[in-house]
Amino acid sequence: MKKIKLLLEYDGTEYHGWQIQKNGLTIQGIIEDRLKKITGAKTKLIAASRTDAGAHALGQVVTFFTESCLDNEKIKKAINALLPKDIRVIDASEVNSTFHPRFDAKKKTYFYIISNQREISAFLYRYSWLVPHPLKIVYIRKASKVLIGKHDFSSFKGSGSNTKNNIREIFSISIKKLEEIEFMSVSIKGNFIKISIEADGFLRHMARNIVGTLVEIGKGRISVLDMEKILKSCDRRLAGPTAPANGLFLERIIY
Repeated sequence: MKKIKLLLEYDGTEYHGWQIQKNGLTIQGIIEDRLKKITGAKTKLIAASRTDAGAHALGQVVTFFTESCLDNEKIKKAINALLPKDIRVIDASEVNSTFHPRFDAKKKTYFYIISNQREISAFLYRYSWLVPHPLKIVYIRKASKVLIGKHDFSSFKGSGSNTKNNIREIFSISIKKLEEIEFMSVSIKGNFIKISIEADGFLRHMARNIVGTLVEIGKGRISVLDMEKILKSCDRRLAGPTAPANGLFLERIIY
């Protein structure tokens, strides 16, 4: 028996998130199904992050145990041959049996793309949130600094979460204004905002709820000074709306 670690990337548009559900196509369900066809045995995947329905990943990490005699490269090729084209295994490697993709992670980085304009590119609507209202990026940057550090992030936790420990540490938040995005070797011009958050972990919908709150601050609907009150209140009702999942990317996980 050996433990295999997979590095994945996927476009989450067509899926009901990472985690298996009774009704709905999920990324975990598809990969487990393909692994069963390859190894002949039922396999359970453990992921570093349970991405939301519609969210994407550039660096998801998952593990599974197998008795298969296939080497790592053959496992990678075999899975990719059976997977839909919007899910790819980038790397496969054997790890120690005690390695856990979620509990051993030191840092996780998500980024979110906002199209801050009236129209959205036909090639970016799957991967960004169209916010036509002008946003004051100086307000967003100032408010985001309040969240850096170790805090109780209950105010940004989505409903349905069973997590009892709501303490997380955000190491950095980067707010960048972009005038173009590279796509297929072509620059798509526009007004874009990229919000990157690096933390030791994230609560359910935490990244999206932070983005939704920052957008409300950028619109002037929530005061910059209110961000600290929202954080300390531990009351989800005081924060902004949940940003759509399609603009969210799991970028990387550091061990």
